[in-house]
Amino acid sequence: MNTLDSVIGFFSPEAGLRRVQARRALRIAAAYEAAKPSRLRKNPIDNRSGDLVVEGDVETLRGQARHLEQNHDFAFGILTTLVNNVVGPRGIDVEFQPKTWDGEIHYDLAARMNGLYREWAQHPECTRQFSWAKTQRLLCNTWLRDGETLLRHLQGSVPGLKHRTAIPYSIECLEPDFLPVDYNDPGKRIVQGVEKSAWGEANAYWLCDEHPGASLNWRMKRRRHNAANIEHLKFVRRLHQTRGVSIFAAVMNRLNDIKDYEENERVAAKIASAMVGFIQKGSPDTYDHNEDWDENGNRTLDIRAGAIYDDLRPGESVGTLQSNRPSGLLTPFLETMQRMAAAGTQASFSSISKNYNGTYSAQRQELVEQWSAYETLSLEFCDEIVEPAVRRWVQMGLLADALTVPAEVDPASLLHLDFITPVMPWIDPGREASADETLLENVLASPQQTIRRRGKKPEDVLKQTAAWQKKLEDNGITTPTKRAAVPAQQTEPESE
Repeated sequence: MNTLDSVIGFFSPEAGLRRVQARRALRIAAAYEAAKPSRLRKNPIDNRSGDLVVEGDVETLRGQARHLEQNHDFAFGILTTLVNNVVGPRGIDVEFQPKTWDGEIHYDLAARMNGLYREWAQHPECTRQFSWAKTQRLLCNTWLRDGETLLRHLQGSVPGLKHRTAIPYSIECLEPDFLPVDYNDPGKRIVQGVEKSAWGEANAYWLCDEHPGASLNWRMKRRRHNAANIEHLKFVRRLHQTRGVSIFAAVMNRLNDIKDYEENERVAAKIASAMVGFIQKGSPDTYDHNEDWDENGNRTLDIRAGAIYDDLRPGESVGTLQSNRPSGLLTPFLETMQRMAAAGTQASFSSISKNYNGTYSAQRQELVEQWSAYETLSLEFCDEIVEPAVRRWVQMGLLADALTVPAEVDPASLLHLDFITPVMPWIDPGREASADETLLENVLASPQQTIRRRGKKPEDVLKQTAAWQKKLEDNGITTPTKRAAVPAQQTEPESE
């Protein structure tokens, strides 16, 4: 403390303490160059809570993301690529594995549960429009594009709803618009439409009866729905964040720039494709205005392929306007922008740009590193959407006596199941199959694991193989023996 600090501290200890603390904070901040703004670096900061940041912008970002999906092919391709790799064409499938008290799989009950589940999965949602696989894709697309999506469990007797199967369970899928962002009530601890406990746990969701953007805006009544019947899947990056933000949020300006630049180049190239010619004239006194003019007073030239102009006046010449479109910088610029957009949306650059140039090793490395991002999103979707729905389905099946559990089956094992998520595709089938064969021969993997890695169910593969073998035997066809291993031919080294 200096003399001035001592004097101030003597008369006002609190003011003196604040001066000492402020000086200490300045010394600490000075140790980090990144904390000091300059003329070239403004260092913007935002220390607001996640909810406060989201509240004013989430609906705007959501609307822009929907506009990009509808009007920008590249944004549409990003979402399609993400959904295809997170959920897959068949959705995240389920294989039940109930076990006996001895720990062995009860295959009869497993087959019965799998069959009932497939029947329910044909049209599980309340509108009866979509299969379970397509419902998952729509939910995943909404989650990534809008930042969040909601699923409501409809169990037992629901007014006006008739369940399609013997198991009285259906689902209702909701866009985030049904959960109003601007509905806050501190007295009821309602934050952005979500009623919370003192610990931040969601107790209820206040949902609109109709979509706020629909024509039935006269039915805009909010109702309280118990959180036990709602699944809220949201894309968040902050702790204690109530609402999700679009996956496009960090790259939205870049996507708009790509769209504008590409459109400008396309228009410029279109204009350049229409050849523009001009006649450079000679001296004015050499012209006779009564010749080669149309009724509108314009001089005519017969322009066609292979035409030869032999009636030009003395001193005249025909010229064309040269264009530098399309620009030679278009492709490298777009590739750079697409790589950054891919990094910001967790999508694969090769997949969204359809650029598959490179060696096998480079493509394999990209796929391996990228697949961890897909798998992370896939497991999150599975944990918060698919698994809760399957759990409710099993519970309602037991309550409705649609699932009869034999005495030798452990009831606690009814929820023992495997989720079949999308698998990493093969780049070179020969090398990938050879690797799986090596693992099986050295007992480093089981056939079940290998089959599931290909997105198939082991029981289905076994049944299909047995049926095919029987059909071959009935027709007197013997399967060929396995060929002896052929030495690998010398191949040229991969180019760098």
